[in-house]
Amino acid sequence: MIREVNPTERLLRGFDAYLMLERGLSDNTRIAYVADASKMLAFFNADGLKLEEIALTDLHAFVADLYDIGVSTATRGRIVCGIKAFFRYLLAEEIIKVNPAVLLEGPQPARRLPDVLSIEEIDAMLDTIDLSTNEGQRNRAIIEILYSCGLRVSELVNLEINKISMDEQYVVVHGKGNKERLVPISDSAISEIKAYLPQRDQLDVKPGEEGILFLSRRGSRLTRVMIFYIIKRAAEMAGIKKEISPHTLRHSFASHLLEGGANLRAIQQMLGHESIATTEIYIHIDRTRLRAEILEHHPRNQNKQEGKND
Repeated sequence: MIREVNPTERLLRGFDAYLMLERGLSDNTRIAYVADASKMLAFFNADGLKLEEIALTDLHAFVADLYDIGVSTATRGRIVCGIKAFFRYLLAEEIIKVNPAVLLEGPQPARRLPDVLSIEEIDAMLDTIDLSTNEGQRNRAIIEILYSCGLRVSELVNLEINKISMDEQYVVVHGKGNKERLVPISDSAISEIKAYLPQRDQLDVKPGEEGILFLSRRGSRLTRVMIFYIIKRAAEMAGIKKEISPHTLRHSFASHLLEGGANLRAIQQMLGHESIATTEIYIHIDRTRLRAEILEHHPRNQNKQEGKND
């Protein structure tokens, strides 16, 4: 006796063949996509919604339901890919006339907020540096200018002396895409650089490196790895347990500016971000810190803490 195939099963079999023969997808991906389409069809069948009636808002509702039941971001992203492939198949087979999934987007992966150092932690890092060593003053100047100007590591290692205006207190930074920007430089950074320059003058500078500000003991420009080691070492000596890199000082620079009331556009220009969307992560950092402050200091939360301690 031949088992009768229901319309949904026939549809899924056709989709499976489409993925294998026309899309050439791997077995694992093909199986996952068919399973995803099956789940979506069951979701809409429960609401009595026919294929040709499904709209973008319905697809959003399905994806939102996946979130509500705890499906991970990565899995939801894969399911959206499967749904989009399924509706492309339906359109190719003329089962539907309009593809409602054209504008359906997968969930954006959560961006991990970078660690930010407090001013006290940055001062502690500076205080750990041994100025009796040949590289001590140079390392202090490196940390200070990374924090005071929010430079990228690549911008720091290629920074030229003649790009720093001590009197006008700004530095010309050569950033990504060969674009230059003006960044104000603090009194502290200028002071540290001035203290370092006499030591630099005593080095045997390699040809071609004469204009570079920060040099190794051999007279060549520092590498990114060297900068990473300097920052990491200073953080360890200061007893800082956070995940620290040279970029942490750049994040701290931007976050502290925002806390102090700086305009987001101004921060964008100083960081050399192409898009304001990149700079907006610091709003989230600021909100996260604000929430922590509220939880710690708001009287309602303090009462809860006292209740836990009792």
